[in-house]
Amino acid sequence: MREPLEIAGFRPPIDDGPGRARRAAAFAALAATAGLAASTLVAAVALTIDVARAHAPESVVDNEGGLFGLALLLGLLFLAMTGLSLAPRDKHGER
Repeated sequence: MREPLEIAGFRPPIDDGPGRARRAAAFAALAATAGLAASTLVAAVALTIDVARAHAPESVVDNEGGLFGLALLLGLLFLAMTGLSLAPRDKHGER
């Protein structure tokens, strides 16, 4: 257990260097990044396997190809509109 500080102020205690806290924070960030990358990889593999087994596009295109094409076109249009609305702007609102 630590000794109580006699003078409390805005400086950290002298015995703890800033390197220790930085290493702990860097390790936590590295572990979180590795966990997120691993879970994303697992989700992508599971989704790929599920799509490969479903054969959903074949059944949709065989029955209603025109409707599938229209839905695909609208989806791409919405995606393009979202990309344009999120584009960075300068101070005057121009691109």
